[in-house]
Amino acid sequence: MTKTNIWRVEQAGDDQLPSELKEAASQLREGGLIAFPTETVYGLGADARSTAAVERIFMAKGRPSDNPLIVHIAQRSQLDELVLPYPELAAALMDRFWPGPLTIVLPLRGEVLSPLVTAGLSTVGIRMPNHRSALELLMQAGCPVAAPSANRSGRPSPTLAEHVLEDLNGRIDGVVDDGATGVGLESTVIELEGEKIIRILRPGGITKEALQQAAPHALVDSASTEEESNAAPRSPGMKYTHYAPKGELELVNGAPEAVVAYIASQAMEAQQRGEITGVLAFEERLSAYEANRVISLGSELELGSAAHLLYAALRELDEAGVQRIWAEGCTEQGIGAALMNRMAKAAGNRIIHV
Repeated sequence: MTKTNIWRVEQAGDDQLPSELKEAASQLREGGLIAFPTETVYGLGADARSTAAVERIFMAKGRPSDNPLIVHIAQRSQLDELVLPYPELAAALMDRFWPGPLTIVLPLRGEVLSPLVTAGLSTVGIRMPNHRSALELLMQAGCPVAAPSANRSGRPSPTLAEHVLEDLNGRIDGVVDDGATGVGLESTVIELEGEKIIRILRPGGITKEALQQAAPHALVDSASTEEESNAAPRSPGMKYTHYAPKGELELVNGAPEAVVAYIASQAMEAQQRGEITGVLAFEERLSAYEANRVISLGSELELGSAAHLLYAALRELDEAGVQRIWAEGCTEQGIGAALMNRMAKAAGNRIIHV
């Protein structure tokens, strides 16, 4: 067991952050494993140049080693030492969305990073988080930081420091606690084909529509289902079941009346069998359900709220010991694409169309 330190900075002003984060940054430089908040979810960071440090990420999370890691930086100037020349389109997207929840897959420069970070690929996903504690920690550490979500592999991603400790207390060196994260879903991951094609490998807080608006001359496409099951995933979140609660989750799509009827009947049957049931529903239909635990994802007209609430809701269902769960589907426009992606992964692609 490792002693897991907690550095609480949620009450600190910006001028206090350096002193609050100095010890955490020092541990990162020395090969430590530090969880820290970003605007998406809490990440589990290690020096991306050190194979010994990166190995600890995989051990702590129980993560498959063929799943590449995203590298976090604090300044654009760090790119020069990490990647080869990249398309002008990439630079334009950085100008528009960095710092922010956009990861761009770029050509790796030689052997500057541990091969565990890239899972043997010749590319690396890089992003600059839009979060005061994350940026300060990265600046003080002075190294590129590999950081997947700070949870046990397959579990819902953490949006609070408490979630990190539920999964990883005693497995990592410390947690920077700066309260709740913002977007609540992991970053959008894209790769580029020259100057004309943007391919979304994982949807997230930067939507397809936002990318198209930022680069109207480019085609914005999504990875196919076949690509997502590729034996060598090019991005986190493409191959494995992720974000899953302990109970069995079904994602239900269709007309609202049909969705309500299906979930209500399934929940009733499960309760008659003695199973503990849960429903994730939008506020508009919340009162239609009777289950052991019914959790609101907010209004279906504000899917950003649902994205922010999803992982905490899945963890709440776990705490309640829920065995069978049904979740209402939503539109895949805007942030809905990322929300549906995560719910489908959490359900192990058990998707019902009614």
